[in-house]
Amino acid sequence: MLYISDSLNKILEESFRHNWNRPALSDYKGITLYYRDVARRIAKMHIIFRNVGVQKGDKIAICSKNQSNWAVTFLACLTYGAVPVPILHEFKPSNIEHIVNHSDSKILFAGSLILESVAITHMEKLNTVMCLDDFSLVYTKDKNVYLTMEHLNELFGKAYPKTFGPESVSYEAEADPDEMAMINYTSGTSGFSKGVMIPYRALRSNVLFAYQVLPSIDENSNVVSILPSAHMYGMMFEFLFEMTVGAHVHFLTRVPSPSVIVKAFEEIKPKIIISVPLVIEKIYKNRLLPFLSTPGVRFLLRLPVTDKRIKTQINDTLTNSFGGQFEEVIIGGAAFNKEADQFFSSIGFRYTVGYGMTECAPIITYADWKEKKVGSCGYAAPRMEIRIDSDDPQNIPGEIQVRGDNTMLGYYKNEIATKDAFTKDGWMRTGDLGVLDKDGFLYIKGRSKNMILGPSGQNIYPEEIESIINNMPYVVESLVIDEGGKMVALIYPDLEGAAKDGLTTSELIEAKMNENIRIVNEEMPNYSKISSVKIMPEEFEKTPKRSIKRYIYQK
Repeated sequence: MLYISDSLNKILEESFRHNWNRPALSDYKGITLYYRDVARRIAKMHIIFRNVGVQKGDKIAICSKNQSNWAVTFLACLTYGAVPVPILHEFKPSNIEHIVNHSDSKILFAGSLILESVAITHMEKLNTVMCLDDFSLVYTKDKNVYLTMEHLNELFGKAYPKTFGPESVSYEAEADPDEMAMINYTSGTSGFSKGVMIPYRALRSNVLFAYQVLPSIDENSNVVSILPSAHMYGMMFEFLFEMTVGAHVHFLTRVPSPSVIVKAFEEIKPKIIISVPLVIEKIYKNRLLPFLSTPGVRFLLRLPVTDKRIKTQINDTLTNSFGGQFEEVIIGGAAFNKEADQFFSSIGFRYTVGYGMTECAPIITYADWKEKKVGSCGYAAPRMEIRIDSDDPQNIPGEIQVRGDNTMLGYYKNEIATKDAFTKDGWMRTGDLGVLDKDGFLYIKGRSKNMILGPSGQNIYPEEIESIINNMPYVVESLVIDEGGKMVALIYPDLEGAAKDGLTTSELIEAKMNENIRIVNEEMPNYSKISSVKIMPEEFEKTPKRSIKRYIYQK
């Protein structure tokens, strides 16, 4: 259970004490740390911080693949009063170096592969660099750090001369809810990365949200972490919340391919599953759609009795492939395919679609799977408000604006971007477009920056067209852009699948894509019809949360 406190650090303190002998963090097929082990490692890191001269508010960068040591380091920073700066390990070396410098980080904890690719000499503000894989010292400007590392166990013994038990865990409460807890850099899909300053109140509010909507997640629960821990969505709901209630987090330290994920789910049987749409959509398109498209199944689905029976069987099979014991699958991070949304809802699959962003740490809207509406991403989360900047919010899309405990302080060292992010009356601009129904459910139409203006001033939302194209045969993914006033579809085709069916030349594939677009255009109003197709030779470049970097392809 969650120990309720005004301080996130005190919530963590009580969780460590209460769950002392329970497993906390595991590297899949590797080591397991109990809460007592994590607490001990945190205490040792606090000794290192003090001897390095880390002050409250100093920045500490963390960059590696998901692993237990990443989690330990993040918690050590938070409970010390330092400001962790998680960096996605998928970022290019030059971006990592820039973020370390821009954030004024004093220490860098990084995985060995990261350390091989970055140049420490390019990060002149760093005092110390440590390898996150084994906490070995890589570089330091301070000779005292060598002595500290060499005598760390001795220093730990002096700090805790009798024993290190639950009563030894004591973390200083944050002085102010608006105190900056962390900086999270996001590449986004529209240009240069910005450092989001997230206060303690936002982290605490998100923890309380998860506890309120998922009360069954407790000290007996297992969770599989498949999303990047350095991204706010995975960090909050696959790790930080779990640490406050005594759950056991299993990090997939290898590339989370569908086969690895399914195997881990079958073995660990997670109580909650956090996913991005791409994973669920691949299951729908590659495993379910071919089966549902066969003539026999299509016929049976038209018969009321067999329709219900087949959908029940599909739901049972799908549920078991996710381990069978989850409360629900929460999908977020990007728009969810409408056709997949409708199908999963029709079979009674336990899933829901939420909406959030790094700037809200991350949750904005949510609805339990039993009350969700197809096409919607729920209603305002506790301690959050939503409004639509539109004269008719139920029918005419406008910018989604939010305010509440979850919102950021602003962007680090970027006053202009911070000012632009808020309205004059204090609401945060999301940059997304949407409508709210009479019950307060939010329906997202697209990014305001992505919206295309039609020939007579019509608003065209490319994401809606792409959702239809992506369900066409032999399409892996697509992007709709405006090129000289005409709508063009960039398509990355399924070359392997097409070849199996005899489409072995570029001419045949292009002809099939043009046929797909002809069918899509039948559903489109004249002002948003696709005029031409361009075949992409490789998949689109993406952010770590698997959103296409649109700005690369838009002219």
